Amino acid sequence: MDPAWILLVAVVVVLGGILLLRLHPFLALLLAALAVAVLTPAEALEDYARRKVEDGAWTEKAAAELVASTAAERVAAGFGRTCAGIGILIAMAAVIGKCLLDSGAADRIVRWALRLLGRDRAPLAFLSSSFVLSIPVFFDTVFYLMIPLAKAMRLRSGRNYLFYVLTILAGGTMAHSLVPPTPGPLFVADKLGVNLAAMIAGGCAVGLVAAAAGYAFAAWANRRWDLPLRESPDVSLAEMERTAARGQHELPPVWLALAPIVLPVVLIAGQTALATWLDAAGPGGAPAWLAAARPAVDTLGNKNVALILAAAVALGTLWWQKRASRGELAAAVQTALASGGVIILITSAGGALGATMGQCGVAGAMARLTRDVHPVLILPVAFAVTALLRGAQGSATVAMITSVGILQEVAGSGQLGFHPVYLALAIGCGSKPLPWMNDSGFWIICKMSGMTETEGLRTITPQLTLMGIAGLAATMIGAALFPLV
Repeated sequence: MDPAWILLVAVVVVLGGILLLRLHPFLALLLAALAVAVLTPAEALEDYARRKVEDGAWTEKAAAELVASTAAERVAAGFGRTCAGIGILIAMAAVIGKCLLDSGAADRIVRWALRLLGRDRAPLAFLSSSFVLSIPVFFDTVFYLMIPLAKAMRLRSGRNYLFYVLTILAGGTMAHSLVPPTPGPLFVADKLGVNLAAMIAGGCAVGLVAAAAGYAFAAWANRRWDLPLRESPDVSLAEMERTAARGQHELPPVWLALAPIVLPVVLIAGQTALATWLDAAGPGGAPAWLAAARPAVDTLGNKNVALILAAAVALGTLWWQKRASRGELAAAVQTALASGGVIILITSAGGALGATMGQCGVAGAMARLTRDVHPVLILPVAFAVTALLRGAQGSATVAMITSVGILQEVAGSGQLGFHPVYLALAIGCGSKPLPWMNDSGFWIICKMSGMTETEGLRTITPQLTLMGIAGLAATMIGAALFPLV
């Protein structure tokens, strides 16, 4: 079967499963992966295996095993490889996020930003703190945390409520799609072979540009429309006030609150910088003690180890701040792993789909189609593919997972002309446009903030679309001026 038809079947299974049959994304992605594997002709498998051997990625034995394997075995192998690459990271990020919330560390970061910038710059404080918190914490959780503070600020100031809501959205949603260890960018970076430190740095740079565009839109929308303060169906205004009035003594110090977020970034970036410098210096070109320290630095800077250490710090913060018992700590970890486990399943199923699409020739066909396109113009293609998938089924993470499966071979074909981090960032930016009623995040924002559906469509939808386009523009400029190859 032609790869284009196989791709169409995969998209129909994913979209139909999620939208029509109301299947969980894990099941929809897994069924799509199995359908693609079953429809893949033997000739496509042999061609894929041959190219892997020619590239030096596989041995002849590994290639023969792939050709002889069944569809179910290939799906399971793709699932397992993805889980091995990102499973620990997502699990530890979930533990960090849970501990930041329960210990009051996340609340401390937001209040610190508000105090640092002042109440007159509260929207900027909400923007920056939501961006930072959405790196280790899932966006919906960050929104749940910060909306009480936004409502409390509205009660005190009597104005700017829409500004507060949209700036929380602008910061949090960009970090969610661009900065690991959140699942979408983590998965995309893994599939495109992008170093985690490069993805974090690039995601922060492009994310801040996009968030600035979102901030500008929020300021304009706040002048144009007034969003009244309404009762939330989940939490009353009185409860919001009680949450916002929590005493400073109940919260950990700022340095400790920030430690689980900053520590892995420092360890991973430090390991990358040291390895780059030692490799450039060559044998004998660096101090002996520094060369001797490399194995330890490599271990501490390993992405899995860095996140494990950060989770340990976060658990220690929860114990120190709340004097939590071992049972309470175990319960917090259990809750975190329950939510993180679902994300691992969804992401690994997406990895299985991406693997089978590569084997059937879809990814190779996309690489051939874009061969004569100017390298920088590949980025808007990636953006458009992801945006269409996002608008069709609602989930930004599912859109990124599916899109990178289609585009992953473009990065390995040698035709980019720039670092693959830019392709990863374009995919992340493409997951922002066209949010509407099929997006669970759209409903979370509307219901928790008190927006009507009409208010959400005229503010949330254009804001995220604008941010995605601004992020794409920044990515294309970066790829043109600083290709990093």
